[in-house]
Amino acid sequence: MKRFSRWCRLFGVPRLLLCLIAVALVAWMEATVVHEKRPELDIAILDWLAQVIPAQLGSLLVLIYKLSGTRFTAVLVAAALWFLYTKRAWNDLRWLAVGTAGILLIIDRWLKPYFDRSRPPERLVEVIGRSFPSGHAAGAVVFYFLMCMILTSLYPRLRRPLYLGASLWVALVWLSTLYCRVHWPTDMVAGACVGFIWFSICAVSLKCCAPRQSALSLERTP
Repeated sequence: MKRFSRWCRLFGVPRLLLCLIAVALVAWMEATVVHEKRPELDIAILDWLAQVIPAQLGSLLVLIYKLSGTRFTAVLVAAALWFLYTKRAWNDLRWLAVGTAGILLIIDRWLKPYFDRSRPPERLVEVIGRSFPSGHAAGAVVFYFLMCMILTSLYPRLRRPLYLGASLWVALVWLSTLYCRVHWPTDMVAGACVGFIWFSICAVSLKCCAPRQSALSLERTP
């Protein structure tokens, strides 16, 4: 009970309000655009990106999308878990595993089958599965920012470049996903919302469960 009370205090009211806003956004999109056969705003954004992004940059974005796919991300996750294993950072390892595996289950096994939205037509990369919410958007938020939290505890001076680098890479992953027309823009927004909620739960749990005397224990969450 004491740990739960501490977890609630660490989660805080501002973070709770942001999570509720994220839930409301997903619910609003489900009620307004998810079941439309031709979501006009989504189509307009995808067409605009296709027009303003030059071909050379587009080729790079296609490569980034392929690099950020499931196989490459699985290698990154495995490397991160191995790194934490060598450091005997059991709490960090546990919550990184829970975070990355959990977001896959939430998106692919629960939310996508429930919403059952088709992907955009004229895709530049062939993919299978449903569209809403985006696993690319959600997974990137959870994995990269959890890793930033963990690495910042080891290398505090690298906090700014770590978060800046992660933010830029996540932005590129999102842009590449839209350019390849693999997801609707509203899929990306919903994925970011779900990713933020799950990241918040895992980040606070990581801090709450950290051994008080551990060298890797986190003094704060972002």
